[in-house]
Amino acid sequence: MSTSPSSRRLMLLVGASVSLLAGCGSSSDSGSDGNASAAPAASSKVAVVASTNVYGDIVSRIGADKVSVTSVISDPDQDPHSYEASTQNQLALSKAKVVVENGGGYDDFVDRMLKSAGNSSAEVINAVKVSGRTAPKGGELNEHVWYDFPTVAKIADRIAAALGKADPANATTYTKNADAFKADLKPLEAKEAQIKKEHGGEAIAITEPVPLYMTGASGLVDKTPTEFSEAIEEGDDVSPKVLQETLALFTDKQVEALVYNAQTSGPQTEKSEQAAKAAGIPVVPVTETLPSGKNYLAWMTGNVDALANALAK
Repeated sequence: MSTSPSSRRLMLLVGASVSLLAGCGSSSDSGSDGNASAAPAASSKVAVVASTNVYGDIVSRIGADKVSVTSVISDPDQDPHSYEASTQNQLALSKAKVVVENGGGYDDFVDRMLKSAGNSSAEVINAVKVSGRTAPKGGELNEHVWYDFPTVAKIADRIAAALGKADPANATTYTKNADAFKADLKPLEAKEAQIKKEHGGEAIAITEPVPLYMTGASGLVDKTPTEFSEAIEEGDDVSPKVLQETLALFTDKQVEALVYNAQTSGPQTEKSEQAAKAAGIPVVPVTETLPSGKNYLAWMTGNVDALANALAK
């Protein structure tokens, strides 16, 4: 599988970091919101490492007080494609019973760090593999599967099974918690279905592919030039021609909303945002990691509601 554009920036820094017992600049022993301070894993708890606080929060929801979770990328103000190295995460990986990574080229550093840590016994859950998603013919895989709610439900089941294997005495509890979490995902899918019913076929623009599983499930059509979103995701400059084509989506009112990755921005994305606002087109900000103080369900509820409200305008 080819390396996705969004991961290549991350891998440039990770390559150097791994040789120094690489990791993220912030680790967390997650509570229900996935943002608690780091603490050594108690021997009675299942040690889990997640590549981002998105998965760390889901693990915390399923494992509750029976797990100790370290999220490698946990700073909501940090570009997920770059971070500072930390030996704390390498140590956490060496002790982990379960590891949750996104896969699809997004966080290959986890596998490298796990190998460097010498931990071959940890059960690794690869979200992209669980999803079954593949790259479209001639295109790039959209690795942002945490915006795909059916996939997240599958991941919850895999996490419950892995925790139950590591801690058989509480396997029933993990399964019950995963079922409750999946039930809480259903209203999100219902909201997407309602958007599709009311706005199916309407056009939107994006800055990066981050929200495309959500917008696709909502029946919306991405009109952004592929060259624009791919260049932004890869950290490259956009050609003047492609930038002009993108800005025309707003000046000519060809789209109903701009869904904007607020976690990474630059001159071209800022011009798109300004053009959308000048044309009276709603801008819906999204992020790749959990905003401070929110859990996964609250975060995604806010995203879907913001999309619905923008289209209603």
